[in-house]
Order: sequence, then structure tokens, then C-alpha cells
Amino acid sequence: MKQSLFLKAYGNSPVLRVLDFFVTFQEYDYSMKDIAKNSRVGYTTLKLFWKSLVDRKIMSHTRVVGKAKMYKLNTTNPEVKEFIKLYWLVVDKATPKLKVSA
Repeated sequence: MKQSLFLKAYGNSPVLRVLDFFVTFQEYDYSMKDIAKNSRVGYTTLKLFWKSLVDRKIMSHTRVVGKAKMYKLNTTNPEVKEFIKLYWLVVDKATPKLKVSA
């Protein structure tokens, strides 16, 4: 799978892969298993830093589905708001401008 423009610019660390995934799909909530799979981070690796993301209120617990806790990017957090701005700024700058012919 190809790296996003943001990951190409800032690196391909597990934390950034998770944040990259959540910025792209921020409308939905996901279980940790789905987060690991969709962000291409090992579940054990995700568990190493997940508590920090929740404690810093970057991720918020939304509901429980069966035994799975569901999480979503906390877009009300000022740090997350600024990260999202940076993310899209980097993507916009890295995206080649397309010329529209009349």
C-alpha cells in the first residue's frame, strides 16, 4: 500500500500512521483491532502508545460494541485541531497543482 503524502513528508512511525488513518477517516469510530489493521500497525505496537493518546485526549472512547471499545479522533481537542490543519497543509503543498484547460 502506498504511503500518504503526509507520511512521506513527516515519516512513517506507528503513531503517525494511526493519526494519518484517523484524520482521513475521522467521521467514524473504530475498535483497536480495526485501527491496527487499517493503519498497518501491529496490535501489540498500538497497545504500547494507545493509552498515551487516550490520556492526552487525542482519541476518545465513543461506545462499546460487544466486547470491543470503539474510539474516534477527538476533533474538539485544540492539539488535534492544529494537527489536522498541519496535515492538510502538508497534503495541499505536496499535491501537484493541476492545470484546468478551458
